[in-house]
Amino acid sequence: MKLFLNKLLYLIIMLFIISLISFLAINLAPNSFFASGSLNPNITEESIAQLKAIYGLDKPLYMQFYSWIIAIIQFDFGISFASGSMVKDEILTRIPITLIINIISMFLIFVLSLYLGIKAALNKNSFFDKFVNQLSLISFSMPSFYLALLGVLVFSITYEVLPIAGLHSVPNDGSLNYYLDFAWHLIMPITIIVFGGIGSLTLYIRSLTIEILKSDYIFFAKSRALNDRQILRYYILPNLYPPVITLLGLSLPGIIGGSVILETIFSIDGMGLLFFQSALSHDYPVIMGILIIGAFLTLIGNMIADLVLLKLNPNYDGK
Repeated sequence: MKLFLNKLLYLIIMLFIISLISFLAINLAPNSFFASGSLNPNITEESIAQLKAIYGLDKPLYMQFYSWIIAIIQFDFGISFASGSMVKDEILTRIPITLIINIISMFLIFVLSLYLGIKAALNKNSFFDKFVNQLSLISFSMPSFYLALLGVLVFSITYEVLPIAGLHSVPNDGSLNYYLDFAWHLIMPITIIVFGGIGSLTLYIRSLTIEILKSDYIFFAKSRALNDRQILRYYILPNLYPPVITLLGLSLPGIIGGSVILETIFSIDGMGLLFFQSALSHDYPVIMGILIIGAFLTLIGNMIADLVLLKLNPNYDGK
């Protein structure tokens, strides 16, 4: 309970700091929605002043920040400059698909990296170990946007086996065919996220497993005639879970941030694409809302990772 309360307090403090930094960065930006050409070019200065008053932008900066913090507490991110709709509604409409893609991707990254890293370590210097090393290095060094464009070129344009963009090719009639089509559209973006994410984690797990295999307790386990499956279950995995789960928690920002690129390339109507469109149009309320939601999800992910570690190791202090 103490760890949970400490993490909750940490989450609140970090959200406040992130809100402050994001707010200052947005307000220090050299251009704004009202001066970016997004409005009618014939609009008068008086009309712009009225719009700023409606959005509260005519107030001093500290009062704007105070109003922003109060609004966040009430889960109110204001009104979009571009669409005129509530930012909260736009985010709630887009966030489910982003969460689906990232949760599935993180699960697959965890499972595949664990399997490849452990098997490579158990078969050190074998053909499989060398193959995993080369695959991991390619994964680690190749940018996700390049992989996405390469995937579209090969699988969507050249061979036409996977959809090029979007989430649906059939109308939403609630049938099994509709959901299968939805899953079919997710294959390429999820595959690219997973391939881009397994490289560093696989190499880390392989290195950690090799060190575990050199430990005295592994030698003692082998002297007791334990087979490989028992050694894996009772000695290797329990020592791997804590650092791997911690690393996954730290990888959350990169995975969520990568959604901006992939959702834009594949025209997936998620939070990443919304962020990209809002950045182009200088729609600051939407940008601020997405930044806060993204930070909140990242902090929640890290808190969950710490609570899982506490479950695995009751002596874990969260430091």
